[in-house]
Amino acid sequence: MDPMPAPEIRAAMAKLDAWHRRGSLIHREYTFGDFPLAIAFVNAVAAAAESALHHPDIDIRWNRVRLALTTHDAGGLTELDFVLAARCDALAKPGSSVSRRAPGPRPAGKTPGRGARRRPR
Repeated sequence: MDPMPAPEIRAAMAKLDAWHRRGSLIHREYTFGDFPLAIAFVNAVAAAAESALHHPDIDIRWNRVRLALTTHDAGGLTELDFVLAARCDALAKPGSSVSRRAPGPRPAGKTPGRGARRRPR
């Protein structure tokens, strides 16, 4: 697979919301309400990436997820990157499978801190 020519990349970028190009990759940051929602999104992206056989670089920082896409084999951006980017955007929208699968609120009360012992069940 060959990298896309610059005019095609510009046209594809115009169809994406909040994605940015840096050299031979595109990237975007998503912000969620909390860590479980961010992880639910990452899990959904992982499933989509596996089915597409195309895998993003993923950076998770509490409620923020940064994705970067490029097609390493092609040495640049290909249609695969833009298709997966659009899929990730769809997964992040309210009402998507991610927001429906996210865990509910945790019970009130203290949670053990680092190094704390949990009581046996």
